[in-house]
Amino acid sequence: MAIQPIDLQTLFTQMEKVGKEQSGLKEGAQLQQAILGATEQKKLDEKVKSISETPDTGEGMEKITDKQGRRERKGSRDFPGREGPDAAGDKLAEDQTEVVKDPALGKNVDLSG
Repeated sequence: MAIQPIDLQTLFTQMEKVGKEQSGLKEGAQLQQAILGATEQKKLDEKVKSISETPDTGEGMEKITDKQGRRERKGSRDFPGREGPDAAGDKLAEDQTEVVKDPALGKNVDLSG
């Protein structure tokens, strides 16, 4: 079974069509991968931007409220007239601070640099 010249003529004329089809198949696979990657990236971006609802803890955990204790602690710091546990310590700290001033401070300039 030898190849006839007429067979070669028909093969050569169809080679361009076959080449275009093969390159189209390769590009199609690449395009499909790019589209899938873009959709996955879009889903990931939406997931990052969205706020997810925290799961309900049920009735196993109770809320702790300490409003009365917070008011007492806050009141002793905010109002100096109120005597609290911190007020006596603050007065003692103010009395014990001593400011030392140097008379030559700011009068000498060092030019040796």
